Amino acid sequence: MSGIGSRDSVPGGGEGQRPLPSWPFFLLALLALTAIRLWVAARTPLSPDEAYYWVWSRALAPGYLDHPPMVALFVRLGVALAGPSALGVRLLAPLSALIGSLLLALAAEDLAPGRRAGVWAAVLFNATLLMAAGAVTMTPDTPLMLFWTATLWALARFVASGKGGWWLLAGVFAGLALCSKYTGLLLFVGAGAWLLAVPALRPWLGRWPVWGGAGLGFLLFAPVVAWNAGHAFASFAKQGGRNAVWHPGLRFLGELVVGQIGLATPLVFWLALAGLAAIARRFWRKLAAEDGLLLALGALPGLVFLEHAIGDRVQANWPAICYPAALVAAGGLGGVWRRWLAPAAALGFLITGLVYWQAVAAPLPLPRRFDPTLARLGGWREWADEIEAARRASGATYVADENYGEAAMLAWLLPRGVVVIGLAPRWALFSLPRGEGALAAAPALLQPGLLVESARRATRPGDAGLAIAPRGEVIRQRAGVTAERYRLYLLRLGDGAPPAAVLPRP
Repeated sequence: MSGIGSRDSVPGGGEGQRPLPSWPFFLLALLALTAIRLWVAARTPLSPDEAYYWVWSRALAPGYLDHPPMVALFVRLGVALAGPSALGVRLLAPLSALIGSLLLALAAEDLAPGRRAGVWAAVLFNATLLMAAGAVTMTPDTPLMLFWTATLWALARFVASGKGGWWLLAGVFAGLALCSKYTGLLLFVGAGAWLLAVPALRPWLGRWPVWGGAGLGFLLFAPVVAWNAGHAFASFAKQGGRNAVWHPGLRFLGELVVGQIGLATPLVFWLALAGLAAIARRFWRKLAAEDGLLLALGALPGLVFLEHAIGDRVQANWPAICYPAALVAAGGLGGVWRRWLAPAAALGFLITGLVYWQAVAAPLPLPRRFDPTLARLGGWREWADEIEAARRASGATYVADENYGEAAMLAWLLPRGVVVIGLAPRWALFSLPRGEGALAAAPALLQPGLLVESARRATRPGDAGLAIAPRGEVIRQRAGVTAERYRLYLLRLGDGAPPAAVLPRP
């Protein structure tokens, strides 16, 4: 069966087209960029969230409180290949960006053939700060973006070929995206809306490949559902509970727009909007399948986040899933818009290079509020060394922290043999390896320890089950610029203490 797309020229016509050099040049540049990202990933310290996901990888499970398990599997595989190091934890991030970029380029060639839209889409996507950060750090967005883009590619292959088997592969990729982050559900919603909105596609609603693909996707997600069912639906309640708080107004909407301009980089952001607007106008006239797909996976999720931002904060990274489809649309723009593709990419890569340089070498003494690399990555090794010195001086036998990210950082950085305890209800949901996990022995609970608390959180004179006494302060800093202050307390765990777990060590 032939393809089902209209195959007409993309919105904007062909005037002013400035195609990139050949595909071989693009592939070589992408490989060079991947090599740079591997170097940056190896040279920068882990963030607290990454250390936390490394703890996940030591306690593999079908689900966790915060997210589905795919990021833990990515970390586990990376550490198995490259060892317990920053590069090991992040190894699959640059590789996922490489594979995702190729799939995005191929999807664009299917949806807008003959215009080098694929090369432009991949170049623009790699020029965003969203992609730049996601390609050198490991978060749930890393596998989500890979499998989201893979789903877009599989559905673009369906548009180009008309073969229903691509729905099965799309369902598998969508299921893996859903096992990465719950926003992967928007793939299923978007695909359903696409079939309903395009008259030529509606007959596929009664054909088995569509339902078979959906079934495969939800079958992959079934273990996550089963884990939630066995843990009082803790993860579903945590993420679903975000919708329970509602403060109607424009504050969060403004934050969302400004954040996207910054993270997408300004010119790429406007090109993404222009591409979606052009596609929407064309879809209104022709109801073409290729245009509907880009709107379903680019504009529809964006509308969901805009609606959410009317009453609550949208984290800046959430709308990242909109950009693969939006930049396919941008890559196919013609007319005056096409003249802005190269400047947008150049500005994006310039900003990305400066951010990478700041993360690795910190040449600019920027304060925390202007330097996210300092807030998330700066000074952790020296911080851990100071805490270890304070532990020795106080005679404490272990170090504890109630913040899950800081506890994970302590577990990652402190010397071998030092016991690190996480204090929080979330640790009761983990099945850590033997010798780690929940504290059971009464003598261990009575030993003195050192409690680390961020000074930004309320001072704690003592809680039920926690006998604490002040033991000074440490400052996390990089190149003399303060990132955060921490208070230290001598700690004894007693009856009624929060759930505690001994965390794994590298």
